[in-house]
Amino acid sequence: MTPHEPRADRFCYDGFTINAGTGEVRCSYSTGGHTFTETYQFDPDGDWDSPAAHAAIRILFLLAGVSYYKTTAAPVIDLGALGTTAGERRFLTDFYRNGLAEFAYRNGIELHALAVVGPDIPHLTSAGYVPIADRPLIPFGGGIDSIVTVAALQIAHPQAALCIVHPPANRFAAIESAASVTKLPVTRVIREIDPLVRRSAELGFLNGHVPITAVISAAALVAAVLDHRDAVVLSNEWSASAPTLVDGGRAVNHQWSKGDEFEQSFATLVVDALGPNIAVFSYLRSRSELWVAEQFARLNEFHGAFRSCNRSFHQNAAQRLDHWCGACDKCCFIDLILAPYMSAVDLGTVFAGHEPLENPELQSQFETLLGLEPDAKPFECVGDTDECRTALRLAAARPDRRDTQMLVRLLARVTRAEGPDMSLDADPHAPMGPHYIPDRYVPSDLLVRAD
Repeated sequence: MTPHEPRADRFCYDGFTINAGTGEVRCSYSTGGHTFTETYQFDPDGDWDSPAAHAAIRILFLLAGVSYYKTTAAPVIDLGALGTTAGERRFLTDFYRNGLAEFAYRNGIELHALAVVGPDIPHLTSAGYVPIADRPLIPFGGGIDSIVTVAALQIAHPQAALCIVHPPANRFAAIESAASVTKLPVTRVIREIDPLVRRSAELGFLNGHVPITAVISAAALVAAVLDHRDAVVLSNEWSASAPTLVDGGRAVNHQWSKGDEFEQSFATLVVDALGPNIAVFSYLRSRSELWVAEQFARLNEFHGAFRSCNRSFHQNAAQRLDHWCGACDKCCFIDLILAPYMSAVDLGTVFAGHEPLENPELQSQFETLLGLEPDAKPFECVGDTDECRTALRLAAARPDRRDTQMLVRLLARVTRAEGPDMSLDADPHAPMGPHYIPDRYVPSDLLVRAD
């Protein structure tokens, strides 16, 4: 497909191959006259002969295609020779429509009529997976969410391990630094995307955000099954389910694959394929970003190691920063959400003297986070407006923050917007909504389940 050509008619799932001897899985797709192959490297010493391994790899194959579908955004997804159930096709239809809603919105594309077609099978035969109990695998990104999950689980579940997905010979320092502090073993998955997608401008491909958390979750599932683990424990909190914006009555959520809807549908997909003995769930589903930030503030050993700045995760290693940029929307949000719980001195140290709340040039970005500007919430992994406003009020009340002029100005604007009697309607640190944590992993304060 060259620039200015119409979208391709069809996106095709061509198949996947498994090389147990090397631990390599190759997933192939085609559209618009181009063929793409995404390669994964898992532990070759894993249990590759089990039906469960094949079932988990099949799930990965189903989800990994999203990175290549977006090149043409064809109206038909053709599963080729792969037989699927009606439920699996419904899952994929929702996955592509909702997971690519931001991509579609930004590119002016309609995905509502997207069709997923392929051979029908009446039902799946469960792989009957039988893991070793109490061995959770925790996908780890080095941010405050996954750090809090690890800190909560590793004491009660000493056989826990981290799962880190990274490009070949190109680890992310921001993840590795925090991972080393945990002292947990690391299960590595090397993911290599097809280099053709990096030629988007040249080849006329469409480009944009994909639900990468879903792909990482599927890769972690394969790694867990190969190692006989009984759970994949994600770190997606309550506000990840909130849409970034609503367009024409349809929700567009940058974090859809971190949200409640995806968690439930993916967990169902896994149980249908593997059986009920493995759980995939978020440990933080019912937690607010404020609760997470409060917990993280107590984990002093991570304060000098974590880095959530988007510039730390650039795919091109030469363009990555080895420090917080102090200016992106993610830096602003992390500073704001931690400000109620960490001292101004400590946060100044975290940002190496470039704390966003001390930079008056960033006021408009904070105003957007706080819902004070007509601009939509940024397409970033940030909390919702109410959480940000609560963080602002709590931070401004700290004695060591009374002279932070940014907070003073922002609080005045929020007060005018909400009125002088604004108050917290509920404890922002209390559990919010349902969770799906199995009893063997549920924390004590959630033993009375909200579902």
